[in-house]
Amino acid sequence: MPGCTRARGQVRAMPVTIDRTTSSRRAPPHPARLSLTPAPGGLDGIWWPRSRALTRELPTLTAALGERWGRVTGVTVHPGYWPVIPHWVSVAGRTVQVGWSTEAQDPHRLTLSLPDGRRDVLVIPPESGAGAAAQLMAGDGTEAPAREEAADRIDARIGEEAWETDGGAGRPSFPPRPIGSTGPSPAGRRR
Repeated sequence: MPGCTRARGQVRAMPVTIDRTTSSRRAPPHPARLSLTPAPGGLDGIWWPRSRALTRELPTLTAALGERWGRVTGVTVHPGYWPVIPHWVSVAGRTVQVGWSTEAQDPHRLTLSLPDGRRDVLVIPPESGAGAAAQLMAGDGTEAPAREEAADRIDARIGEEAWETDGGAGRPSFPPRPIGSTGPSPAGRRR
């Protein structure tokens, strides 16, 4: 029995101390790191998430964008850089649909569906250094393709570093096909 000891055939309960100084409540989320200045290439803004966990990052992003652009009803991502893609996320008591596409979605863009249309946001890799992210978010006169190339370089460098530190065992380039999906997996092969 957990929390018990035996002494010569007897079972004695051990005292248990419960530390109530740590609350089971989560800390309030950090504000979304956004630049909503329209940019060439059809970009409506730039987002620098803190991680690649969409279930953690999207509620903060969609709440922040909802205040500025209106209610976000859906999000589409490219599966290449997100290890887990949920079917939906909860935002302020409602759900936002999450989908993915390898054909219509640029790996470094996130497409948001709103009642009045769609908006595209460039995604800066979360592992980016603060200096590189600040340059991308400020624009510094670079066109959208140059920003996406910079994001590609950051991802390539991070991938090489992971390959080296993990002994050559980096993460796969595409996550498995979502549960319940009837189409081919993102890599184009059937499972």
